[in-house]
Amino acid sequence: MSKVIEAIKARRNIKAFKPDTIDEKEWLSWLEAASFAPNHRMNEPWEVLVVGPEARSGLGHKTDFGGAPVVLAVLSKPAPTPLERDENVMAVSCFIQNFMLAAHEAGAGVFWSSIGASPRNREVLGVQEGYDVIGVLGVGYPAEVPEAKARTPITSKIAYLP
Repeated sequence: MSKVIEAIKARRNIKAFKPDTIDEKEWLSWLEAASFAPNHRMNEPWEVLVVGPEARSGLGHKTDFGGAPVVLAVLSKPAPTPLERDENVMAVSCFIQNFMLAAHEAGAGVFWSSIGASPRNREVLGVQEGYDVIGVLGVGYPAEVPEAKARTPITSKIAYLP
């Protein structure tokens, strides 16, 4: 099995982290790798907010992102049309997946939450009108890695068109 496929299959959404810090240079390198995500017209629609203690507390996440030492909010820039907005959201989702795979490869993990999309939490994060919050990510070294959950066979999700 290729290393990429192995990483895709082994990566998990981490819900509990060790208190160990992650060097900023390291997670910045994962963000740099993430920026190679496919994106329409090379518009690079992602923006990243480093969530400090006050904003983090204001988000009111029930487990405080599993105690992750780093919390990032990933935004998708506004677009002039609904189609371009959808393209941006898709590209930012690819950006997050790349980030998660880079973190996984380095022995770290990520918790991806949609908590930032609520109107209240958009305000806590200071998100401007027109931006979408695609995820709030807890980042750190896993205290535990969940077992893989069963997946539906992909062949049951394929339709052949004439």
